[in-house]
Formats: sequence, C-alpha cells, structure tokens
Amino acid sequence: MTTDNIADMLTRIRNANLVRHQIVQVLKTKMTLSVSKILKEEGYITDFEEFEDKNKNYLLLCLKYHGQNRQPIISAIKRISKPGLRIYVDKKNLPNVLSNLGIAIISTSKGVMTNHKARELGVGGEVICYIW
Repeated sequence: MTTDNIADMLTRIRNANLVRHQIVQVLKTKMTLSVSKILKEEGYITDFEEFEDKNKNYLLLCLKYHGQNRQPIISAIKRISKPGLRIYVDKKNLPNVLSNLGIAIISTSKGVMTNHKARELGVGGEVICYIW
C-alpha cells in the first residue's frame, strides 16, 4: 500500500508510456479522479473509466499516442509537492511550465485546476505536478 497516491499514479502513467501501453490502472481517490479529469480536459489522455474490483475502486486511464511510431502525448511528468515537503505558491508566483507549453496541476481552495485556470481566477495553492 502506498502513502502517496498521486506519486503512484504519475509513476504508473510514466511507466505505461515508456512501454506504450494503451491503458493504465490507478487507485481511485478524490485527488486521482480530479487529476484524471484535468488530464482529459487538457488532452493528455483520451478517456478514463471507473470500476470496482474486490471492494476497491480503480480508474482505467486510456493513454494517448500520435504518429506511426506511437509517440506518447505526455513527454514528462514531474511530482513537485511531496508529503514530506509541500510546495505552495501564491497567485503572483504561479509556475509556467515550458513557457506555457505544459501545465502545472494546482490544488487550490476552489478545487484542483491547472495553473492557467488558477491564474484566471486569481488563486494560489499547492503545486501537485508538472506535465508536458
């Protein structure tokens, strides 16, 4: 059992991308569900589905690839805020990931959102991860 479900989710996605798997299974929590919704909205995954197995809830994420060589849409995922070291930013210091080519997922008082939406709403929060 892992204590950091987000890091586990990101590692599973990273590993599945490396071997070009079509789907990846992650444990369902409120945070992983929110991150999955953001990944779908931003076009990093095609879809996700919830299912239950042996009284545990899981998410199946359908990864996205492009071209004949099936290059992954997600080039890199980096966990920023960890359970041992939380990283918070205010609305003035929201991160830019690769000059706004990537996204940062931020957990704010108004919910989990991307850095672009947090900038629009004028809120800061905990930086969960960078994706590009």
